Amino acid sequence: MFFRRVTAAMLMPRYYFAHDFSSFYSYFLSQPHIRKTFRKGEYLWKPGQPYDRIQYYISGMSVHFSDHESGRRKIISFHGPGTILPGYHTDDFHIELSLTTAALSDVTVLEFTIPQFKKMFETNTALAESVVRWYSKYVNRFLFEIIHQDFNPSRVKLCNLLYLLTSSQPAGSGLTIAMTQENMADILGMSRVQITRELSALRRQGILSTSRGKLTITNLSALEALCTSETL
Repeated sequence: MFFRRVTAAMLMPRYYFAHDFSSFYSYFLSQPHIRKTFRKGEYLWKPGQPYDRIQYYISGMSVHFSDHESGRRKIISFHGPGTILPGYHTDDFHIELSLTTAALSDVTVLEFTIPQFKKMFETNTALAESVVRWYSKYVNRFLFEIIHQDFNPSRVKLCNLLYLLTSSQPAGSGLTIAMTQENMADILGMSRVQITRELSALRRQGILSTSRGKLTITNLSALEALCTSETL
């Protein structure tokens, strides 16, 4: 699942974050760091691990999620090349101990300690501004979900998600989304049964087709018609 940032006058909510810091790659290389590679399936951040360092993604992709005590998993976001995770801050938030980041493919990062990144943040104005912009985009994703998505019926929630994922794909890649039904359920906080039922309804309407681990939007205008204005 590979996406690009949507460039528009009005930014859309994002579930995948990449390339927000790509322009600083050479600068990061010039600063003290450790280069690490995580294999597919390995944790970049384990449950209960304090956020005591920051990673810049050179390549690969990870999923950021939390496992609730009820046994349900909530996918928060996906992260690819050019992203920084976790975001830079100097406070300790208890909620971070329940968050997990796992590699969906081999992931190579440049790793900085908090003091190392703090020095860059305080001396590089452009980097500091990019950190603030990144947080704004991340907060926008949560506001969209809390204020808007929570009030939508299950089909509208799913259509909004599919539209956002389709809209942020790279040019020329078509309308195929490589994501499992389980992932969709974990993003939206819905059951697998609900996702299967709604996908079946959309398939009957000719809006999409499905295959193992991916789906293809076959009628984008019909999908748009089922989305809410906050998504489009």
